[in-house]
Amino acid sequence: MENIAEVEEAAASIPRGGHRNGAAGAKGVTLGPRDVLNGSLTIEGDLHIEGTVEGEISASGDVDVEASAAVRARVDGRNVTVRGNVSGNVTARGRLTVAGSGVVLGDVRAARLRVDDGGTVNGSVTMGAIE
Repeated sequence: MENIAEVEEAAASIPRGGHRNGAAGAKGVTLGPRDVLNGSLTIEGDLHIEGTVEGEISASGDVDVEASAAVRARVDGRNVTVRGNVSGNVTARGRLTVAGSGVVLGDVRAARLRVDDGGTVNGSVTMGAIE
């Protein structure tokens, strides 16, 4: 129960309803560069990570891992974009994009995969439709 209380307290200070391009109505959560999450997080909507995460992440929408982020977690999302470091298995029901600065150390399941020049994926890759 302590972990739930900590996540609820942290969620209260996280801005909701905004989107990177400023569009109103988009549902999402941002973990800033000084935010640290230890445990399991399930999001209805998009998740933008700039800080540190350890555990499990699941989002019904897109997951963006920025260059400043350090993620040691299983990541599950619709479209997953990695510009930082992810140590853990990644499941993208749509597309996994690993940018030139991105590193994925773990197994990947994705409907589509894009790895930019300089991006790294170390692990097995399984592609195809994901239910």
